[in-house]
This record gives sequence, structure tokens and C-alpha cells, in this order.
Amino acid sequence: MGRGKIEIKRIDNATNRQVTFSKRRSGLFKKAKELAILCDAEVGLIVFSSTGRLYDFASARQLLGQQFSGRDVKDLQNLEDKLEMSLRNIRMKKDQLMIDQIQELNRKGSLMHRENLELHNKVNLVYQENIELQRKVYEQGANEHPASSTVKHSSLDTENEDVLVNLELSQPRSVQRDKSETPSIGETFVQISG
Repeated sequence: MGRGKIEIKRIDNATNRQVTFSKRRSGLFKKAKELAILCDAEVGLIVFSSTGRLYDFASARQLLGQQFSGRDVKDLQNLEDKLEMSLRNIRMKKDQLMIDQIQELNRKGSLMHRENLELHNKVNLVYQENIELQRKVYEQGANEHPASSTVKHSSLDTENEDVLVNLELSQPRSVQRDKSETPSIGETFVQISG
């Protein structure tokens, strides 16, 4: 039982497309080699993948320049022209791929630069908001206790709703202590009023 015919169209699945490319490329190169050997033909084959990778084949006689003694100048000039044209096409394709890659890298670099500027602006905005909040907190603390820089926070105790808890943070101040007590850098006052 032979294989069924397949419809010749682009394969949508990338994995299947790559597998098919690899198998058919191998078959094509095998046939080119067989043609060169069986028919004593000069065969050259160049294939570019969808990613731009180059695959090539040339019969050994062309690659090594052997067995040209029976050729006339016109045949050799023809062969040289074909090789030069192939080489020119390969170089053009390579140059185009490099230009495309450079443009893509420039585009990505530009995008990263814009994102960096946006993040920098956001950091500056948060920094300015932080400065403004600090200014408001210190102004509020200074208005409530002009003699000291104390920050207050009040809240109700959730377990006992009748108890109001006041927390105050203040700058360090000197306090008379017994020599047995450990001195502290700053003090925290907790006042419970009920």
C-alpha cells in the first residue's frame, strides 16, 4: 500500500513544519548527491530555511576544482560566473539578515529606553509623594506639639471599644535614670485612656 497524496500548502504547526523541512531537505540533498554520482553531473544546491540558515551541497568536483582539464575556457568562465553569482546572492541574503537583526535590536533598545524613562518618572513621582507626605506628617506633629517633634497615632482597641490607644513617637530627649537602668536611644510612649 502506497502513501496517500498530501495537499501541497504551508504547514501551520511550527514543529511539524520544521520536521518536514528537515526530512525533505535531507531527501533533496541525497538525490542531488546521487544525481552527481550516477550521471557524472555537476550539481550545486543551496537551501535557506525560514529562519535564514543556509544549507548547501556541491558535487566534490566543483568544490575541489578537480577534473577541469577537459574543459575549455568558456565552460570554466561559465562556472566561475555561476559561483560568483551564488556567492553574491548569499552575501546579499546574509547582509539583509544582519540589517534586519540590527533594526530589531535597535527597536528593542528603544523600547527598553522608553520603559526605563517611564520607570524613572514613576520613581521620581513616588519620591516626591513621599517627601510631601513626610512634610505633612512633620507639620501636623509640629502644630500639635510645637515644643517637640512628636508624631501621634490614635485608634480604638478592637477588643475593648471603650479604650482609646494613643501611640506617640518623639525625638530622643535626656531623662534622669538610675544607673542600673539601660539608656535608650529614643522613647515610645503608649497612653491608654478609658
